[in-house]
Amino acid sequence: MDNATPRPEPSVSIPLVVALDGPAGSGKSTVARRVAAALGWRYVDTGASYRAMTLAVLRAGADPADAEAVVRTAQAARVELLHDPRRPGVRLDGIDVSEAVRGADVTAAVSAVSAVPALRALLVTLQRAAIGHSGAVAEGRDVATVVVPDAPVKVYLDADPVVRAGRRAAEVDAGVRAPTDQAGRHEAVARDLARRDALDSGRAASPLLLADDAFHLDSTALDVDEVVALVLSLVAAAGLGSR
Repeated sequence: MDNATPRPEPSVSIPLVVALDGPAGSGKSTVARRVAAALGWRYVDTGASYRAMTLAVLRAGADPADAEAVVRTAQAARVELLHDPRRPGVRLDGIDVSEAVRGADVTAAVSAVSAVPALRALLVTLQRAAIGHSGAVAEGRDVATVVVPDAPVKVYLDADPVVRAGRRAAEVDAGVRAPTDQAGRHEAVARDLARRDALDSGRAASPLLLADDAFHLDSTALDVDEVVALVLSLVAAAGLGSR
């Protein structure tokens, strides 16, 4: 062999993934769905898998704070994420539960259920399979840090807590989400978001974090169109949009 002849570098496959993380009420779902639709990619709502498992736990009569019961329930349940950004959803044991997982009871229990490390390990496997290799926009709390840490485009979408509460309250008033109390007042929504922030950021397993290489996008003063345009510009800069 001629030692002076350089060997070709092995090809490296870059996953076609936009990883979008951020706290509740930051607008992740709306932005992720619109970016996925613009790119013609799948939309993967990792949070929906945790909500579906929480619903399974509640329907089984298990205690969301009982880690062993949560894992037993999850091992017996079958969750399927629906990928169409124009009609996203989730099935539990073959039944569409897209509306049921947004109920107040699930919202109140999902942080406790999702804090169980063994459950997170089960669902990360499911989420990675849903994301695949042919183009997906995935949103959640730990997509960029745990689920697909090699994603070429990572965005941490954030906003002022008062703005986030206002946006979530508007969803409640519009019937998109169930109210956190009977009135669904802005104050109740703000309290619930603060509770979710503390639980999601403080849990031991895969807490909500800003990945070191993520683009921190503060949407406080931006509308949805502006945020979507910024994310698509990051995709284009990474050379992914034309594939």
